Amino acid sequence: MKNIDTLMKKAAELKSAGLVEGQISEELNVSSETVTWLLTHSDETGMPGPKDISVDWSMIGRSSNRLGHVAQALSDMIEEILIDNDVGIDVVVGIALSGVPLASIVASNLVSELAVYTPSKQMVSKESKRARGNLSANFSNVKDKECIIVDDVITTGRTLEETLEYMDKNGAKINAIAVLLDKKGIEQIVGVPVVSLLKVIRIDA
Repeated sequence: MKNIDTLMKKAAELKSAGLVEGQISEELNVSSETVTWLLTHSDETGMPGPKDISVDWSMIGRSSNRLGHVAQALSDMIEEILIDNDVGIDVVVGIALSGVPLASIVASNLVSELAVYTPSKQMVSKESKRARGNLSANFSNVKDKECIIVDDVITTGRTLEETLEYMDKNGAKINAIAVLLDKKGIEQIVGVPVVSLLKVIRIDA
């Protein structure tokens, strides 16, 4: 299990390697606020850290076999919610970076096209504070198509809210969101149902 010192060290290493905070957030599966805290605080300050949970699913991600099994479970859950809501699917939209491997296998399982969305947080830097998310032209278009979104982890939900807004402006109909792990324990985002293999619910006394 990762402790704070390990996370601080890893965040600093990623920053030194040239990654922006949004990319570090993606690598550590924590919020951008947590990344900021990891990069600017140390244990000596005595200041409490943000309430967040770091998720390390590299034991799944490093094995195509394990990843395939997880994607199959997600595909099964997606099929179930689509049947329950009497809607279809044309395109699986994977959120770059970590959602794309899952989305690719899910798209194959569901015999659908694949689209890839890169959120703004992965492109924002000191030089470019106004970067916007975009849909890759190398993959499927989403206009006038029924879509589902696949990502790895929901931390704050902001990336998915951004993705939904982008898809709506570009003519897509989003029927469901599927993730490996939901740290917020939510049932929907902007009216779109969310399914997850695991939900983490923090209980504060």
